[in-house]
Amino acid sequence: MIILSLQSGTSADGIDVALVQAEASGDPLTPELAMVPLLTRTLDWDPELRSRILSYADGAALDAGAHTALTTAIGQGFAAAASAAAAECGVIPDLVVSHGQTVFHWVQDGRALATLQLGEPAWIAEAAGCPVLANLRAADIAAGGQGAPLMGLFDAAFFGPASHTATLNLGGIANLQILCSDGTALAFDTGPANVLLDASVARETGGRLGFDRDGELAARGAVHDGVLAALLEHPYLGRPAPKSTGRETFTLACLASAEETAGVRLGLPDQLATLARFTAVTVADALHRAAPSVHTLVASGGGVHNPALMRELDAVLARTGVALQSSEEVGIDPRFKESLLFAFLGFCSWHGIPSTLVEGVSRIAGTITPGPRGITLPVPLQGIRRLSLRASLDTGGQLGN
Repeated sequence: MIILSLQSGTSADGIDVALVQAEASGDPLTPELAMVPLLTRTLDWDPELRSRILSYADGAALDAGAHTALTTAIGQGFAAAASAAAAECGVIPDLVVSHGQTVFHWVQDGRALATLQLGEPAWIAEAAGCPVLANLRAADIAAGGQGAPLMGLFDAAFFGPASHTATLNLGGIANLQILCSDGTALAFDTGPANVLLDASVARETGGRLGFDRDGELAARGAVHDGVLAALLEHPYLGRPAPKSTGRETFTLACLASAEETAGVRLGLPDQLATLARFTAVTVADALHRAAPSVHTLVASGGGVHNPALMRELDAVLARTGVALQSSEEVGIDPRFKESLLFAFLGFCSWHGIPSTLVEGVSRIAGTITPGPRGITLPVPLQGIRRLSLRASLDTGGQLGN
């Protein structure tokens, strides 16, 4: 089965594209699944469209017409990315999985009530010539779950039963996956990863820069303990897991309030150094509270490529005896782990396998938009015994566990 995965993260850095060949083997009802990445890439958003996305996500009011225009433009962007990837590889995918562009994640009194991802899937289905699975989080939320994070589904299948390992995804928001000895994973958002760092850079440079490349600016700054202490008072941080959040909870207003409490106005390098430490401390604290026996944390996401952030994480985690490593060390490209997650989730939903993010809540994720040739679902499976990544299905060169 050929699956094409599309997503754009909370920071709207670009469209992540992954074309994956998925092959099931072994038990016909609970097979092992091998996934081979055929193509991975990130395409930049048109700057004007990205500006509209971030403006809306940060609270700008849109009327019905402007909202419709935005979700259509995003869908057309995803459609063009899908069409180009399929043409380059000379295939028509069996399924496209489009996570869409998150613009709001509605949490009230600790409960997720709704989530909004934009990008009309009909444009993608028409361009790719196949069905599209989208709206991946809504069913879990309607059933009482958080709808996020989804990474625990991938990690539970890939790593299998474990008791001393956790994973961390450093996107706009940071999320932890605590791997359990029964083969499940407790997954939750710890707080911000890149969202405040990127927003600070964009504001202080007037939009000239969108992020701190290689963590160079943060490396020149100094952590302000007073601002850090004020940031650590954020009420989300004390809430019990499982929990989820979004960029609407962690805005630059949080930093401004912390600076006001500390009686300072930091320059950009000091802002970034302090925010990097803030992410590191919140991750380490959340990990220690949820799973004090963990001694290995496997990190992925764009934040892995920020040396300043990784140095802070490494230092803070080392104090509690936790070793930090990149997912690359276990055969997963940290830039595209989320893309592989969505491909895996697409395979499961297509084959009738429900997803369980929280114990007692199990639903098939997503809604399907048929392609031009219609839709024929396969015989449902009961589950996936094990997930692996391979460089080639021909050689069997396994990258996973």
